[in-house]
Amino acid sequence: MTILITALACSTLRAAPPVREFDALGAPPFTVLETGENPPLEVSGNFVIGPDYVPAEEYQVVEGVPQGKVQQFEIDSKETKLLNPGIAREEFGTVDPDNPKTLIVETHEIDYTRQITVYIPVQYEPGREAPFIVVHDGPKGKPSREMPNVLDNLIAQKRIPPIILIQIANGGGDAQGHERGKEYDTMSGVFAEYIETEVLPRVEKNCGVKLTSDPDGRAAMGSSSGGSAALIMAWFRTDLYHRVLTTSGTFVNQQWPFDPEYPDGAWGFHETLIQSTPRKPIRLFLSVGDYDLLNPNVMRDGMHDWVEANHRMAKVLEEQGYDYQYLFCRDSGHGIRNAQAQFLPHAIEWVWKGYTPKTEE
Repeated sequence: MTILITALACSTLRAAPPVREFDALGAPPFTVLETGENPPLEVSGNFVIGPDYVPAEEYQVVEGVPQGKVQQFEIDSKETKLLNPGIAREEFGTVDPDNPKTLIVETHEIDYTRQITVYIPVQYEPGREAPFIVVHDGPKGKPSREMPNVLDNLIAQKRIPPIILIQIANGGGDAQGHERGKEYDTMSGVFAEYIETEVLPRVEKNCGVKLTSDPDGRAAMGSSSGGSAALIMAWFRTDLYHRVLTTSGTFVNQQWPFDPEYPDGAWGFHETLIQSTPRKPIRLFLSVGDYDLLNPNVMRDGMHDWVEANHRMAKVLEEQGYDYQYLFCRDSGHGIRNAQAQFLPHAIEWVWKGYTPKTEE
């Protein structure tokens, strides 16, 4: 029976997700943009881009634009108080016969190292508190210059403040029973606390910077489960983060172990949490592909459609009066890399819109 379930899981993972139409039943109302066009900066709402994309010029090195420096260091899990030790599994879990909303997974403890990649813009003034953005699933090897190039250009054009970029590698594996799943899919403030107490002090010490404590000067960004992690951080620790940027956000039921307080995992955001909670001071950017993931595992709980999840997020965010933009990206799959090549500089600018640094005493 275990072999059959595992085989079904693998075949489902290989199956191509269906293409969803922006005007399908149940979708929020969208404004369709022209090829290469991004949404206006001044408005919230739902927008369709693609299927053809025009790569943003901000990815390129521009003559005369100063380039910030990039530094890297590692954190050994044995040296931290939180998330020590980590977890991993050998086999994918099986559905709990007593609770179809979760899996039975056998895990074991692991030690792990986590690489931290930090970009510091030339405009950073040493000794002054800097706004920053935390990005999940940071590089585990040599860093790319994509994000630094984008930030170099946006900062030089004064479209965003001089922010520090902190890319944090995950603890390994994916989903239920692995360290990455524990970090990113758990509905609590634990991972935000881990970053606050274990990562940020090391960034300040190793990179010679001072990071702001103002939540309005802090953003979190991620793709897939890294996207749900970004919102989870801001939702449970709104005292720490007010700005969220997600691509293919995993707002589905992927939390493990099962938590009866949040029985639907991140699906609970749009099922109950957002609409039953007074509006939080969170500014959000969401995006999804038209053939993004659909039910890629053995669970058949009706809470594993990434497109539906993001559609539902847009609806409840609008109902509750949040500042948000939502992009539905045609001819794009999970991670929507082809669409990001066009919209990411815009998304970063939109997320930081309205930021005013607090005057230091």
